[in-house]
Amino acid sequence: MRVVVIGSGIVGAGAAYHLSRRGAAVTVVDGGYQGDATQAGAGIVCPWVDHPEDDDWYRLTREGARRYPGLVEELGEDIGYAKVGALLVAEDPVDLEPVRSLLRRRRPGAPEMGEITDVSTPSELFPPLSDTLSAILVPGAARVDGRAVRDALLRAAVSMGAEVRTGIATLTPDGQVLLHCPENDSRPGTQDLAPEATAGPGEIPGAAGDGDTAHPATPQDRTGGRNAGQDHLDGPDTDRNQGGGPDTGREPGAGREQGRGQDGAQDGGGQGGGQGASWRQAAPSAPATAAPGTTASATAPPGTATSATGAPGTTAATAGEAVLLDADAVIVAAGAWAGEVCRPLGVELPVFPRRGQILHATLEGVDTAWWPIILPRMGPYLLGFPESRVVIGATVEDVGFAPRVTMGGLDEVIRAGLRVAPGLFNATVTETRVGLRPVYAPGPALIGPLTGRVVVATGLSAYGLTAGPFTGQIAAALALGETPPIDITPYAPNTR
Repeated sequence: MRVVVIGSGIVGAGAAYHLSRRGAAVTVVDGGYQGDATQAGAGIVCPWVDHPEDDDWYRLTREGARRYPGLVEELGEDIGYAKVGALLVAEDPVDLEPVRSLLRRRRPGAPEMGEITDVSTPSELFPPLSDTLSAILVPGAARVDGRAVRDALLRAAVSMGAEVRTGIATLTPDGQVLLHCPENDSRPGTQDLAPEATAGPGEIPGAAGDGDTAHPATPQDRTGGRNAGQDHLDGPDTDRNQGGGPDTGREPGAGREQGRGQDGAQDGGGQGGGQGASWRQAAPSAPATAAPGTTASATAPPGTATSATGAPGTTAATAGEAVLLDADAVIVAAGAWAGEVCRPLGVELPVFPRRGQILHATLEGVDTAWWPIILPRMGPYLLGFPESRVVIGATVEDVGFAPRVTMGGLDEVIRAGLRVAPGLFNATVTETRVGLRPVYAPGPALIGPLTGRVVVATGLSAYGLTAGPFTGQIAAALALGETPPIDITPYAPNTR
């Protein structure tokens, strides 16, 4: 069976891996989208603290986390996965009680979270922390390197016969895939490849690219007209042209609010405090307007026909004749761009981007590899990696397709991080990243068939690195006509 996977992020890579294991002939299309979420995600795997009132979201993330140890064993290489535990921290110990109750309720069905314990001096486990914090420890929480996971999945798929091609994939109304190949792909990892080159064993075009690489489509500057933070989770009838939705390309305003989810910033599971809310903050909590005298601009989503010089219906920045890719089935795992990719099918998918900016710092000579993840009720997450690296983030911004690091975003991350961990004051800033998390407006993730040929898998929001490989496994089963490992009814697209 021939399957084309559109998208080479963690969901697409997971799908390619599981398809290849089942003997399918797989072609992955790597669009090289600037701002893809996988390369920016921090990699927090701790699903048990979120979505207390949404069993469907929780089931997907729990199962994704549960499968990581087996995936690590299958891949047989270092993907940065380690069970370092998570400290849930708060100034007032009373604030920890709701999440403590949630964890107690869930532990019988998820013993892998480990035994929850109180930590009276959390700075003993994460030295830069403020000494005013109280904490409880979730020992089963893990961290993972999203880029390493994606690359390992793609390498394994390629070793089993899959190929990875670079370019922009578009769909025809009947679900066939057209590949538009760039004449000169300058993204890291592809300099030595011909324009339409395919990857041989062990070669992954663009898999090592970073968030500052050039988008294959021409950016479009537009003025904004709405405030960020509006219409971001309004349900199935959300106007797709509002709130920085998929076809606006607008950056209406700042719209930042500190928070986090498993992979950067939490985007689902409820806002605010109280027993019914997730431990972490959800979407931007209040609309914000742009600074006086400024206009908003952003890059347009790929595949849109908005160029002033192009004829209607043309695709920006593609070169040469489109190549038809033979496929019995297609998986669209294009993240925040999935709605644009699927539009030729005659369906409107309310998937939109939510920006997250994160910061990497180093503490010279300090062993940070086994520091636990830090998850405050409000504010930034922090986690350690080998080589004295600490990750701090992330902003939660509804600003359209604007994958760029901003002064305001970094200021917010740094100030909030130092409030929680003042011991990082002299850390060296070594890297900043930005990603566009794909959010499905009606609710949880979007996984299921759109037509008899096309399956969509996106909308994992801030939980992509937690549930991405598992979501790819679900999509692979659907493409092959097999029964998926869990009931996908809650995630099925509404194409009526």
